[in-house]
Amino acid sequence: MTPDTDQTTGEFRLSRRTVLTAMVAGGTLAACAPSSSEAQTSDAPTAASVRTDGVSDVVVIGAGVFGMWTAWTLQKQGLSVTLVDAWGPGNNLSSSGGESRLIRTEYLGNRLYTGMAHESLPLWRELSDRSGLPIFHDCGALYLYRHEAENVQESFRLQQDLDIPIERIERADMEARFPQFSFEEISYGIYQPTMGAIMARRSLQVLAEEFVAAGGTYIQGKVMPISATGEITSVQTEAGEEISGGQFIFACGPWLPKLFPEVVGRRIIATRQEVYFFQPEAGNARFDYTQMPAWVDAHEEDLHYGFPSLENRGFKIALDIHGAETDPDTQIRKVTESGEAAVRAYMSKRFPILAERPLSETRVCQYENSVSGNFLIDHHPEFSNVILVGGGTGHGFKHGPAVGRYVSELATGTLTDPAPVFALSEHGFHPEGAH
Repeated sequence: MTPDTDQTTGEFRLSRRTVLTAMVAGGTLAACAPSSSEAQTSDAPTAASVRTDGVSDVVVIGAGVFGMWTAWTLQKQGLSVTLVDAWGPGNNLSSSGGESRLIRTEYLGNRLYTGMAHESLPLWRELSDRSGLPIFHDCGALYLYRHEAENVQESFRLQQDLDIPIERIERADMEARFPQFSFEEISYGIYQPTMGAIMARRSLQVLAEEFVAAGGTYIQGKVMPISATGEITSVQTEAGEEISGGQFIFACGPWLPKLFPEVVGRRIIATRQEVYFFQPEAGNARFDYTQMPAWVDAHEEDLHYGFPSLENRGFKIALDIHGAETDPDTQIRKVTESGEAAVRAYMSKRFPILAERPLSETRVCQYENSVSGNFLIDHHPEFSNVILVGGGTGHGFKHGPAVGRYVSELATGTLTDPAPVFALSEHGFHPEGAH
């Protein structure tokens, strides 16, 4: 381990500015290929290329899952990369912070996101294998359904076509295999044995460690909004530090609208999301990840989901339904009594043995939501060397490796199959007071 790694926890600690000599291969990459987006087709920028003037080829602003995997991927392609974040990889204010995220390919037949999750899974596994501590826990994933639906069947067939292990389990068999649940009102389940939980914060810190060790530059600082036109040559931090580069990729999660209020604005809004952890009774290991899968109550209106106890943190439960609109800089990160009461009411039906157990931990985070739920990945319409990345909408973390690949191809002019739904022009604006 490097000197910047905590020897007891294995978690990465970044100093305010960590700079190692960039190890960059020579050569020039092709010009940017056109895409379906207006912003991508008008004023098509010159692709990122290896510079020889000491300025980074690419500056990535935001070390969440989209920015971190983008920086890591661009570096693997031989470009010099500077990564900037206000509080550091995996920090608790970010949408990518916290303990765990579910990786799944169950997307009700959506080929784009099923494929991206399928592409990402082996890269998460490889990262876990390289890490000193586990990043991926293959506990499996179980989706609970109340009734038959064509999109569920379509999704099942799609995943079979992709050779993704998947199994339909009837209620009686689920009751025998997963006694932790009460399957009241549930008809059947879809089980994915190769899916599971990603340790979110740890994964980003490990990626950051690899990035810096390979020659990347990391700067901790808050980047200010830009006011240039046409093309920018640098960004400035709140502390006055100027960071120069050839291309700039802004992957700032819920802060993206603050940096680009006119272009992004209410295309992306942040919502408050409460997360609860409950500790099973002493000696009860049935809720451990070795004995229980992650789960999603898919046909339930509020869409509860959760995880077994990972690394003894307790049983985790949350609602996927979007909460109240919030500001990531000022929101009060304390759960509400009404939120806890609602979760306990649900658990009395689905996990009655845990419904009265004490809380072991709570968290308040945020989703950064697009109107459609699709990601925003596109060139800025006015700054020819700026790419905007965001709109994870509560399901983005699992796709980090695939998003990193997609953004890096967009930046280097090698993207051959752009997704129209990612285009800026396809993203509408949330009305005021929508949440």
